[in-house]
Amino acid sequence: MNASAITHPVPYYSQWESADLVPQFITGARSAADDPLWQKSGADSPEEYAFWAPRICGMACLRMALDHWGHPVPPSVPLVREALDAGAYVRDGDKVEGMIYAPFAEWAARRWGLYADVRPRLVAEEIHEEVGRGRLVMLSVYKTVRTLDKAPPQRGGHLVLAVGTGPDGVQLHNPSGLPGRSQRFARVPWSDLDRFFAGRGVVLGAGRART
Repeated sequence: MNASAITHPVPYYSQWESADLVPQFITGARSAADDPLWQKSGADSPEEYAFWAPRICGMACLRMALDHWGHPVPPSVPLVREALDAGAYVRDGDKVEGMIYAPFAEWAARRWGLYADVRPRLVAEEIHEEVGRGRLVMLSVYKTVRTLDKAPPQRGGHLVLAVGTGPDGVQLHNPSGLPGRSQRFARVPWSDLDRFFAGRGVVLGAGRART
């Protein structure tokens, strides 16, 4: 990849309110219901927050993009309720199907006037090109990208936001990343990304117009 590196100054949002406690939440050492900042999420109860926090990596990515482009940033739980109404998530009891890309993209375009393009097939070169155009790219990766696991059991299932790229790799904002290690501007070599990336995502831009 013969191109210079570029990084966008995108604010970071974790899918949990207490980003510094993510290691405890993901290991189960601490329940999300015990997050001291749960009320910032806009949830009606700690239980509602604890249900949604592990499931809203996509909403965390959207909040980062909204902040980056100067939109008001809704709290996470009211935002996911809106996404449910838009069909971007489907809840059946304690199970949630999501994030569903097409209704999410339609909602993001309608609600905020964003450019939102679903990419069922996406390669490294395209990620680099889109970031070079000033866009951000939501990538479906496996969650252990946070530690660059040598043998992840699958690809996809977790959304991260590509905020920078270069010849050697991509920079990710990871909503479930580890503090000081893989939350903000986490560099992942292209060769490592291949182990986690499902080859699909959503390209986000500041406006609907294609460039």
